[in-house]
Amino acid sequence: MPGELVLLVDDEPSIIQLARLYLEREGFSIEAVDDGLAALEAVAHLRPDLVVLDVMLPHLDGFEVCRRLRKQNDPIAILMLTARDEDIDKIVGLELGADDYLTKPFNPRELVARVKAILRRSERTPRPDSAPIRVGDLTIDPASREARSSSGILTLRTQEFDLLLTLAENRGRVLSREQLLQQAWGFDFYGQTRTVDVHIAQLRKKLEGSTVRIETVTGVGYKLAAG
Repeated sequence: MPGELVLLVDDEPSIIQLARLYLEREGFSIEAVDDGLAALEAVAHLRPDLVVLDVMLPHLDGFEVCRRLRKQNDPIAILMLTARDEDIDKIVGLELGADDYLTKPFNPRELVARVKAILRRSERTPRPDSAPIRVGDLTIDPASREARSSSGILTLRTQEFDLLLTLAENRGRVLSREQLLQQAWGFDFYGQTRTVDVHIAQLRKKLEGSTVRIETVTGVGYKLAAG
């Protein structure tokens, strides 16, 4: 993980300076830009491992930057920064394809922890003996990180695949949002359960037409079921 390139996108110099200080201290390489159009150009030319992307930006806001990257099927990891502690900003960012979000003002140590957690997820390597998991018409291959239904290959981002794999490994069992955070995200941050809900909603859309479904068990969590 040390040496991985993180692109900071924010028009507040103090935020860039603080984030750079803590991330470089952990061994990350840092580049920074201060507007949305420059962010798209930097992603194309620098190919960073992760983008810390503010929502409120000149020329092109963070939501639009995220939308354009995902429209190009760019799998780059994105951590959104929202200036207000409002669910709508977080939900919009996640629905557009962000991997996680952090609300300003933030603790720089939490920023480092989130960056590390996201990058760990993208670097996961399966065990040599990882065999495909079959549930209904769905086949999930941890080795190739590919999921296929009777309709064809599912187009899943890193976190969507990890969430589906976790549900499949525990098929028939109800997992709480906290358990899903721990197992599929690799971290447990209090209050981040909305992240799980948004990703579940995205997975349900991608499973339409499959015999497999994600069921909600009210007051408990989610489980994968077939038939």
